[in-house]
Amino acid sequence: MFSTISYDPLVVPEILGVAALLVVAFLLLAIWLGLRGWAFRALAGVLLLGALLNPSYRQENRTPLNDVVFVVVDETASQTLPERTAQIDRALPDILAKLARNPDDPLEVINVPVSDPPKGAIERGTFILHALHEAASAVSVDRIAGAIILSDGRIHDLNPPPDFPAPVHLLLTGRAQDWDRRIILEDAPAFGFVDETVGLTLRIEDSGAVPPSLGPAKILASVDGGKPQVFQVPVGESITLSLRVEHAGINLLDITTPDIETELTTRNNRIIHKLTGVQDRLRVLLVSGEPYVGERTWRNLLKADAAVDLVHFTILRPPGKRDNAQVNELSLIAFPTRELFMDKIEDFDLIIFDRYRKRGIFPDIYLENVAQYIRKGGAVLVASGPAFATVESLARSPLYAVLPVLPTGRIIEEGYLPEVTKIGRQHPVTATLSGQVLADGTPNWGRWFRLIEMQPRTGHVVMQGHGGKPLLILDRVEKGRIAVLASDHAWLWSRGFEGGGPQLELLRRLAHWLMKEPELEEEILLASASGKHVMVERRSLGGMVPEIIFTGPNGATGRVALLETGPGQWRAEFEATENGIYRINDGALSAVVAVGPASPREFERPVGVSETLQALSVNTGGGNFQLATGTPDIRRVRPGRVAKGPDWLGLPKRGAYTVEDIHLTPLTPGWLILLLIAALSITAWRVEGR
Repeated sequence: MFSTISYDPLVVPEILGVAALLVVAFLLLAIWLGLRGWAFRALAGVLLLGALLNPSYRQENRTPLNDVVFVVVDETASQTLPERTAQIDRALPDILAKLARNPDDPLEVINVPVSDPPKGAIERGTFILHALHEAASAVSVDRIAGAIILSDGRIHDLNPPPDFPAPVHLLLTGRAQDWDRRIILEDAPAFGFVDETVGLTLRIEDSGAVPPSLGPAKILASVDGGKPQVFQVPVGESITLSLRVEHAGINLLDITTPDIETELTTRNNRIIHKLTGVQDRLRVLLVSGEPYVGERTWRNLLKADAAVDLVHFTILRPPGKRDNAQVNELSLIAFPTRELFMDKIEDFDLIIFDRYRKRGIFPDIYLENVAQYIRKGGAVLVASGPAFATVESLARSPLYAVLPVLPTGRIIEEGYLPEVTKIGRQHPVTATLSGQVLADGTPNWGRWFRLIEMQPRTGHVVMQGHGGKPLLILDRVEKGRIAVLASDHAWLWSRGFEGGGPQLELLRRLAHWLMKEPELEEEILLASASGKHVMVERRSLGGMVPEIIFTGPNGATGRVALLETGPGQWRAEFEATENGIYRINDGALSAVVAVGPASPREFERPVGVSETLQALSVNTGGGNFQLATGTPDIRRVRPGRVAKGPDWLGLPKRGAYTVEDIHLTPLTPGWLILLLIAALSITAWRVEGR
């Protein structure tokens, strides 16, 4: 039972204040006028103000509430490091026993386990303060006696909970001799030019009780799991490594520092960085044999790509032309045949012969050089016109040896719909075109009206024309590539004839396949990872593909079969057992994929520290203790007193309660107050009347 005097004013505070001012004013006036009854008037005014306050004798029936203490236990991955789990397993029962040892002053203990975020969570790491804030928000503030956190101190909360009402004590796990070495990537580009070097800025950092005389650190850097380069670097200093971009597409840079037996963990000794290799300004040579309506189709296509440097020549006046015009009167530019086809041919990534015909401009030695250019890794596209079926055909030149087709001499000039062949539905150049068909299987595009009949020799016929005859043929010649388009009517699609067609997509993909765009390879093995789930895709023009073999970072291997998902496409999936680089191959092709972060966030800085939590402990009056030296004693202290010592931690007594019943008794009846006020007023009048 609790008793006190309570007040419940009969009027609002503003009116009560005005009444008090009036009483004081009248009292001062009475004193100034020299009235002898001012004391009786003052008592009457005080009684009036007291009556307006409405005082009562308040009796409360209270039930005391137990104070609450939060025991936050760090169960994240970093606690698996040496000794830490064992320290918590020993300390936790002891702490719970000490909290429960005083039955006369019981404490309600709320356990708050903090584990790793679930798979697929956006943020990773240890969020102890967030868990503490959520638990505390469900408890009345006046019941919280404190919080005890068992952790290594490495947390990833941005800010502590605001205004925690009681001391927060940190019990640190770990050992005094703990030390660790980690590799930090400070700056790395996302893109790099193929066959050029890129610079990566990184630093080796040691922390904790570092052993003396370790000396310089060693770094091993490799691309896509290849042979590593070895660098000697000083510890604690930023250095820049130069690595070569091996190929277009994703290059996986694997950077590690050798493990040291005594360091705390080796999981932060590796960095995996994805670098996209891009071609630097692809150079294309376009040779148009004569002006015609579709000539600008190729020019517009190639000029629209900002990454392409186009050199375009149109043969307007062959050497044998007789028009009686003097050479010094012509404004035409002489064709730089030797410079382009002998001296600088290796500078071009693609050469296009558009309706070219032999008219004595290129000697056979130049065309032989073009054939050698293809064999060494170059790319040539022959967009044939009527001349390809005549004696002026490139098939009657040294290019004959590398052409995948031979003309029969027949030119078909009838309307037909270009169609994607069976193998064309598998080839990445034309596979996307096969989806643009009507319900009856008819291509949803306009007709062409010219086809140069050809006899295939090698390569793949990916599109066909009139009567199923070859229209687009793709082939590889040693290290290079060549394509032949058996018509010069592709421009009809760009003009919208009969609804037009996918001319831009077809020619763009064709040009980029010739220039070895990785995404357009017809034989390719790709791998990607989402968490620890690895997806493998295989593209092939063959009917069967072998199973894949994957090798994990620890050298363990596994096998998984590929399932066909579409024309020329197969897929397989498997679960990785650990983070790192996985190498995948099927006997002919190989790929690499990085699973998870090379250095998980939990292990970036594993040496136990308490800087993040110290600010909260200092602000709330808590302390920091090392579990390696034992569990501190637990004491109850009065509010406002020191709550920590060298070997003990304090939990304030909050004294919270709930009110079960309230009984109010007026101190003085109203009629008695009125009677006293009247008596005092009359007395003052009688004293002043004498």
